[in-house]
Amino acid sequence: MVRNRVGKLRNNAGAIGIGAMIVFIAMVLVAGIAASVLIQTSSRLETQAMATGQETTNEVATGVAIADIEGYAATGSDISRLAIQVRPRAGSEDIDLSQAFVEISNSAKKLVLTYNSGEWHAKSDINGDVFQDAFFDGLAANEFGIVVLEDADGSCTSSTPVINRGDKVLITVDAGDASGFNSIAERTDVWGMVAPEDGAPGIISFRTPASYTDNVMDLQ
Repeated sequence: MVRNRVGKLRNNAGAIGIGAMIVFIAMVLVAGIAASVLIQTSSRLETQAMATGQETTNEVATGVAIADIEGYAATGSDISRLAIQVRPRAGSEDIDLSQAFVEISNSAKKLVLTYNSGEWHAKSDINGDVFQDAFFDGLAANEFGIVVLEDADGSCTSSTPVINRGDKVLITVDAGDASGFNSIAERTDVWGMVAPEDGAPGIISFRTPASYTDNVMDLQ
């Protein structure tokens, strides 16, 4: 009887040991699966965070800045032509001006202008006069042209006017078109923006002089 009891105790101990081992193995497997899921989730979140951070950085840094705005008024007339000098912001991604638009208002009317590739002109075309007829005659009231000032890598072409670091261009606007502003008089508040496809716009905001004593005047 004693032997039987000892045998049963050994069997019970063996069963308990096997059971404990099974539980331990199960715990290890569950922990391994959980760790794998956590690692995958962490990796995915890290990738998403990096992508979001890059997008945010690009959105903040990318955009155009307006360096200068000049206007032209023929003797005895109001301003009929605008030349808006733009460049990429510091750290900006490439800006495709064919996908940009110019929004401009004179209080009485608001215009939205898009790029006219037929009015793209190289720096060599300037010949000392950015307000020459050739730069404006082909523009409608809802269009803008481009005159290249600086483009070291040749990225700004008529079909793909892309500007990047160091580039400067003039955006030309025919403000004298009868279907648009029909010229801009003295003491007129003008505002708007040059808005690229992505990134921050360049802001237009100026008031025309009280009198036009010169043909060419600095407005902003």
